[in-house]
Order: sequence, then structure tokens, then C-alpha cells
Amino acid sequence: MRLFYYVHTGHRVGLDRFRRACTIIRALGDVDITLLCSDFRIAAEARHFGVAKAVGIDAVQNIPQIAVHGDKMIFDSDEANPIMLEDMRNFFSTFIRISDAKEDAKASGESLISPYLSGEGICTAVAVDAKYFEPKEKNIEISYFFGDDDYEKDLEKNLDFIAELNPDLQLGFYYFLDYEEMLRKKFPHHHEFEDYDDVVQQSKILITASPQAVLESLASGAKPIYVQREDHPADLVPFFESLHIPIVYNYKKEMLMDIIRDVNNKNYFKMEHSTQKIANFLKETLNL
Repeated sequence: MRLFYYVHTGHRVGLDRFRRACTIIRALGDVDITLLCSDFRIAAEARHFGVAKAVGIDAVQNIPQIAVHGDKMIFDSDEANPIMLEDMRNFFSTFIRISDAKEDAKASGESLISPYLSGEGICTAVAVDAKYFEPKEKNIEISYFFGDDDYEKDLEKNLDFIAELNPDLQLGFYYFLDYEEMLRKKFPHHHEFEDYDDVVQQSKILITASPQAVLESLASGAKPIYVQREDHPADLVPFFESLHIPIVYNYKKEMLMDIIRDVNNKNYFKMEHSTQKIANFLKETLNL
């Protein structure tokens, strides 16, 4: 009986779920687990994120080609329809789903990890690695991390959104080669994909469309500003609002500038250190 962790990744959905998965897997310690990514490229890089075993698969429907009936699964994706989810609950001996949707509900035959829901078989928490809670000198005034994916080049289309701020730019993982080169020229202070952790931890203000980066920035004691992309789900917006994290919609420059001017007076809530809570819940649920 094997343990798998499936995560939806790719050049149109980014790496937020992947970063979360790696955080949870690291927290599980030496548990034998295989990470399944819906992208071969990031699966090949998983070892650099502390994940020993990762496999790329073409589509979520191909999971049964790797797993067998009775295996265990942690599932982090919104790709599956209700019928597919019910099939998975019957296929796996233990099925644990991670959900960011406030209006979700735990189904029979599954356990759930959610920032909103509570009750039997539910872990109410979000995953942020312990390293982001460690004090680190903040020597970057403002940084901008659009996200790991930008297939439509929206960052370029909305450069005026952050032009006056002259931020450091954190480059993403799924950018086109020519696109990356253009951005390097546009932003004299830019950082490669491998510098992500340092940029998040060293930034006083992080402007980002990445939900996971928002949580990591808040944990580090910074003041994140979340940019809600039109092409990405807004599931975590209510959670961010509960933490008093400012949110900008539709790349409204005036809204961003107003937030920046008043950001030091903003009463952000502290990020809860709850990743070990998730790890303990998983170990108990999976009988590890």
C-alpha cells in the first residue's frame, strides 16, 4: 500500500499548489510518499524542494496508471468533477483532499484540509514552511512577484501598474525565454527563480498574485499586497481579508498606490504556524 500526493501544476496554473505540497511533504519528514505533478518539468525539479520522489503525469485521469486500488492519496486540485472525486474515494483506501473553497463541504469517505471549514475529519489550517517564520534582515523595500506562470504575458501588459514603485522583480518558473530576457532588461533589480525564498523573506513589501507567496510573506513579518488575477480563482480572498491583507483587483494603479501610502498603518494579522498541525493530521489519518 503506497502513499501518493497529487498536485495540479502547469504553465497556466502556476506552482502555488506545488509549493504548498512540498512544504507539507517536508513537514512529514521521512514518510515514504510520491508526489504526482501534472507537469513533467517541475516533477524533475522536485528534489530541489526537498521532495525525494516525484513523477510527472499527463492528466489527473491517468493516476490509476500509477496507483493501484487500495493505495492512499492526498489530492490538491480543482480539476476533478464530483463523479471523478467519488471514484477516487472508492479507489483509494484513504483519500485526503485539500480545498481553498469557502463554500466546499467534506464528503463521505474523505478527509479535508481547509482554511475555512472545521469539524470531524477536517484540519483547519494553511501550510507555510517554518523557515519563513525565522527572522531575516529585510533589505528589499518593495518586490513584485506576479507568479510562476504568465502564459498571456499579463505582467508585461500591465507594467504601468507598478512602474512608479521601481520594485525588485522576482522571475517565475513558467516564463518564456524571450519573455524572461525582456523582463530582465525592464527591471534592473531582478531575481532568478532560485532566489525566491530570499526575495520573499527579505522584502519589506511584497506585491504578488501568488496566494502562497502572500502567506509566506506574512509569516516572515512583511506586508504583502495581493493582486487578484482575472484568470485565477479568488478562493482565498475571504481568508486574506480576514488577515487584513490588502487586495488589488484588475491592476488598478490608483488602488495600489493608496495601499502603498498607508501600508505601514495597516494592521495585518499574524500568520499562524500550522504546518505541523497539518502533518500531524495527515499522519493520524493515514495511520503513519
